[in-house]
Amino acid sequence: MIRHIVMWKLKEHAEGASRAENALKLKEKLESCRDIVPGILKLEVGIAAPGLESSYDIVLVSDFADKTALDAYQVHPTHEAIKGFVGAVREARQAVDYEI
Repeated sequence: MIRHIVMWKLKEHAEGASRAENALKLKEKLESCRDIVPGILKLEVGIAAPGLESSYDIVLVSDFADKTALDAYQVHPTHEAIKGFVGAVREARQAVDYEI
């Protein structure tokens, strides 16, 4: 099983919206990927709690049955469509994949 974690720091304002508004939009877009390919076992999206010192604004934690499922997710059209929005609103991105 592969755990895939991605964190984004968002721009203060982008695409005509605030950081908080874009975090909600990104959460909704990412959650639409929950069942797009076989082998997604878990997909969870969290927005950093207000008032807590945090260097990133939103996190995706997802588990895949294997690397084949993760690879299929990465190139799925629904996931690909999100990348344009992410590129416009993000300031920074960090990711890690590891076996569990």
